[in-house]
Amino acid sequence: MSATILIVEDEPAIAANVEYALRTDGFRPLCVTLGMQALELLRQQTVDAVILDVGLPDVNGFELCKQIRTFSQVPVLFVTARSDEVDRIVGLEIGADDYVVKPFSPRELVARVKTILRRARGGGAPEQARVDAWFKVDEVRARIEYRGAHVALTRFEYLLLKAMLSQPERVFSRAQLMVLTEAPEASMERTVDTHIKSLRAKLRAVAPDLDPIQTHRGMGYSVKVSS
Repeated sequence: MSATILIVEDEPAIAANVEYALRTDGFRPLCVTLGMQALELLRQQTVDAVILDVGLPDVNGFELCKQIRTFSQVPVLFVTARSDEVDRIVGLEIGADDYVVKPFSPRELVARVKTILRRARGGGAPEQARVDAWFKVDEVRARIEYRGAHVALTRFEYLLLKAMLSQPERVFSRAQLMVLTEAPEASMERTVDTHIKSLRAKLRAVAPDLDPIQTHRGMGYSVKVSS
């Protein structure tokens, strides 16, 4: 069955081009022009990914993504006319999976959709895995427990921490972490630092006396799984 992609875009020409490119590649596109329409649709039916314009008439796309993340982990790809690095980081921090700046090629957009779908689906049927004393990674449900508590992570934070937990104590460079998390090509290595900071805050909220993520200046990051 073809994947269903929700397009949230108020510019008819852009929406039509994206819809045509998706349909030509075998996807099933759905189109709405308002954020609240998208929110209602997502609460009523399942879609495989969302292409979300940041500049919607009724709601900011960043705010809409936050609302979506309160009940769904559907992959979200932002489309925007704003190319500032701050906007890219904000979009990724609040749970988006990719970020495309206008003007863009509809074929490139379809390729990025395929990438985030592949990332979301993963390969095969992973097993639940326990990582030493402090962490437990549940790949089936895409969640991580830390010292017995479930940590609410964005998709990028989950992939980042899981990558480091695959080899505890190993020092991963920022570039390696970007590859392992399949970060968008447009992302900057500074994005990794931003997500590490957010991860540290969430882990510290569970255990204020511990800091399992280690910074290696000029090299990258590693994670400890026990004292």
